[in-house]
This record gives sequence, structure tokens and C-alpha cells, in this order.
Amino acid sequence: MLPSRCRPCRQALPAAFLLLACALLPPQRAAADQGGVSFWLPGSFGSLAATPLQPGWSFGTFYLHANASGAGDIASSRAIRFPNRTANLNVTINASIQARTDAVAGGPTYVFATPVFGGQFAMSVLALYGRGQATIDANITGSLGPIGFATERSVSDSLAAFGDLFFQPTLRWNQGVNSYMVYGMVNAPVGAYDPNRLVSLGLGHVAVDGGGGYTYFNPESGWEFSAVAGLTYNFTNTYLDYQNGIDAHLDWGVSKFISKQVHIGLVGYAYQQLTGDRGSGATFGDFKSRVFGVGPQVGFLFPVGNMQGYLNIKGYGEFGDEHRATGWNTWVSFAISPSASEHQPAKPRLITK
Repeated sequence: MLPSRCRPCRQALPAAFLLLACALLPPQRAAADQGGVSFWLPGSFGSLAATPLQPGWSFGTFYLHANASGAGDIASSRAIRFPNRTANLNVTINASIQARTDAVAGGPTYVFATPVFGGQFAMSVLALYGRGQATIDANITGSLGPIGFATERSVSDSLAAFGDLFFQPTLRWNQGVNSYMVYGMVNAPVGAYDPNRLVSLGLGHVAVDGGGGYTYFNPESGWEFSAVAGLTYNFTNTYLDYQNGIDAHLDWGVSKFISKQVHIGLVGYAYQQLTGDRGSGATFGDFKSRVFGVGPQVGFLFPVGNMQGYLNIKGYGEFGDEHRATGWNTWVSFAISPSASEHQPAKPRLITK
């Protein structure tokens, strides 16, 4: 059994470090979801995602390390008209990419004590700084009518810069071992972005995301299960005349408290682009992207003065990818929030995050 005061304090770290993926893929004109880059970064939510928080100010930060690689065989054929004849231009591109991202992000969360629609309202803000590196090796072969040609090229780029700002409101309800949540998220596209670079830390356009989540947490048994699903709508990137399609995503986590301060378990995600990309910049069609991930996690609770700290380490191995670089990523997150006793000394809530 877990004492009522032994509860994860990890605030819903604004789920939008989302832009970190922008450092992982080739120029936006070349692949799905604006270069295989999505506003939502799979794995943003995890265990205990929907459980209530303690009222007041808190702060969360995380470090993300990601390695990804991808390969593509893109064939296109178009007719070029010359005087008195038409010659077919046939081009085949075989390309591979290796990418790495290291980023640190953080921001405050304020949890309101006054109920909103019978639930607990909170607002989070997130800023990030990171370094991305990417290398593309490509072999190009083709023919223009009877004339054949072949070439190869390697391109590398790196960038250390600030990303966009993210704003995330949440509303949570609790009924015993069951907790529910709805959330929204939007970015301010102020991060480093250059459509002519291989690597960017900004998205280059506005996007909005929203969804809902559920957490089952039984302090008697120590078991918990969480799942959060959402949809992303992307506005047009005016630099490229490119609009990503609508994306669907699911993050989940399951764990068991093996002591009052430690829980271990699994985390996973599924990501699927539902509608195709649009605009004159979407030269390869709709190119819907997809990826799945699963891996282990461990979390630790500990006091920080009169506050409560929470440290979580999790990792994902990716598979089932389509039109998207894939690899593995590791997350280390830390949050500090008011302890339960500060607000409810006589009878604190059973669950918080």
C-alpha cells in the first residue's frame, strides 16, 4: 500500500518538446509531415499523466537524447517539352540520413486551486534549447531521353539554438482510482528556423493539438496505467507553401510501485498521420508518416526541502516506421512541486502527479 502522501509530483511537463524532432530529418520538401517532422513528439506523455496536481507553482525540466536514421527510394518521372519533341526525365534517388539531437527544456506550471467545470485547471509554458546534427548521403541516377547520368553527394549540418515556445492548458478530474484529463497545446513559432538548412530547432509554422487522457492508479496495489490520445492540426508553412496533414497520436505507460518512492514499468507510443500533406511544396504527394515505440521506465520520489521532487528515466526503441526517420530516444525528466501537506495537512488527496 502506498501512503496518501507518497504520490508522484511530476507535473505534466508541457508535452511539446515536439520541436526537437525538427533536428532529425532532411529538408522539409523531401518527405512526409514536412520532412518527417511533426509538431507532436511521440512519448511526450507517460505514466500518471491524468492524475491531479498540487495547487500552486511548480517547475519541470527534461533532457532528451535521440538518434535516428532513415532511407528512402524516391522515384519520379516528368515530361520536359523541347521544340518539336518531348523527352522523359527519369530520376531515382537513393538516400540515407543519420541524425542526433540533444536538448534541454523546462518551464513553469501553475495549478489553480479554484475548480473549473468541477475539475482542476493548470497552465504550463515550455521553452527549449538544443543541438541537432544531421548528415545525408545520396546517390542520384537517371536519364534525359537517351542520355544517362549519375552523381552522389553528402551533406551535413548542425545547429545549436532555441526552439519555439509552447503553451499547454490542462483540466483534470479525479474519482477514486480513476482520473481523467483534457488538454490543449499551441506553439509560438519564434525558434530558429531556416527553410534552406538541413537542421532547424523551430517548426516554421503554427500548430494546435488537443486530446484527452485517462489514468488508473490504485495505491493499495501500487499498479497504474495511463493513456493519452490526441490530434494535431498544422497551419501552412508560408516559407515553403507546405501544410502538414492531420496527425493522430497515442502515448501510454504502465508501472508498479515497488516501494513508497520507486516505480518501474513500460512506456510506449503510436503515431499516424491521417491526412496527406498539401501545398506546392509537397512535391512527393501526401507521404503520410507513421511510427511506433516501446521501452522501459523507472521513477523516483524524494523530498526537496518542503517541496516534492520526481525523477523519471525512460527510453524508446522505434519500429513500424513509414516516411519518417526512426531509431531510439532517451528521456530524463525532473519536476519539483508543492508537497501535499502544504495544501491539505489533515487529509491530503490520494493521488497527485
